[in-house]
Amino acid sequence: MNIPSSILTMLAGIGVTLISLWYGQNHGLMPLAASEEASQVDGLFNTMITIATGLFIFVQGVLIFAAIKYRRRQGDNTDGPAWHDNLPLEILWTALPAVIILGIGVYSFEVYNSMGGLDPMGAHDHGSMKAQAKMRGSAIAATLSDMGQNTPQIPSGKLVALGIGASPENEEKAPDLVVNVTGMQYAWIFNYPESGITSGELHMPVNRDVQLNIEATDVIHAFWLPEFRLKQDAIPGRPSELRFTANKVGQYRIVCAELCGAYHGAMNALAFVQKPEEFDAWLQEQQVASSQNLEQTVAFNPAQLSDGEFLAPYTSELGVNSENLEKLHPTHPQK
Repeated sequence: MNIPSSILTMLAGIGVTLISLWYGQNHGLMPLAASEEASQVDGLFNTMITIATGLFIFVQGVLIFAAIKYRRRQGDNTDGPAWHDNLPLEILWTALPAVIILGIGVYSFEVYNSMGGLDPMGAHDHGSMKAQAKMRGSAIAATLSDMGQNTPQIPSGKLVALGIGASPENEEKAPDLVVNVTGMQYAWIFNYPESGITSGELHMPVNRDVQLNIEATDVIHAFWLPEFRLKQDAIPGRPSELRFTANKVGQYRIVCAELCGAYHGAMNALAFVQKPEEFDAWLQEQQVASSQNLEQTVAFNPAQLSDGEFLAPYTSELGVNSENLEKLHPTHPQK
């Protein structure tokens, strides 16, 4: 039974469409979505995967069909038929990609706008934000009380902010939590200005509007939260921001996505999304710890300490005290 070519073409088109739609929603290429903004990015990504899958099947199918149907038969040494320009076909394969690219561009613009990507393009006053002091290497001498103080000021004035700001519905609302993020070779430092806490970890309550003010002290870094679908360059002397809402409790990676030096691969940190009561308990613990003089140091360089200062914390564990020292150096009677 001969099936009309139009019917076969329609059936093939339906099959390709169904396969593309299924794979576009079930590709499994993205990590867990842990923020409200992630669903919008995933929707755009799924759309592009769906279109790409359909185009891939169509193009490869035409190539395979042509390779089989128009292959050279055994014993046929004649030239193939001459093909001339096909104007309708050329218009089709030029117009179709243009329409697809235009559609994806409009869709991505809408996603960017709904996430708050257009908000930082307005004028923001960042004159009050402070640039962290330049600190390099893995040994950094700084205390919690000193971090963020006595550092050079970014010139006051209206600057075009970079990054993702408040979504249109939250433009007039202040964020629930503000965290100042400083990138340096090779670490991320997180400062909570409302509580005065500085940490090497990012903690935030779930389902709360969070704003990260991101800066760098030395070279360009890139602050990337894969599960949140957010990434923003940290630029020396140039503030940027990310504003988002984490909606899943858990522990997530923070990665530097910009080659920043020899130890770039080790520039990682952790983000913790906690229940509000757990986040409040963490804040209280950090405030208590920061009030202790002996626990104020974030990191220090042992080379800057004297022998006595370096060994002081270990003397009690080694059993060194004045009595034992007296036995080691007995007093001899003078002759």
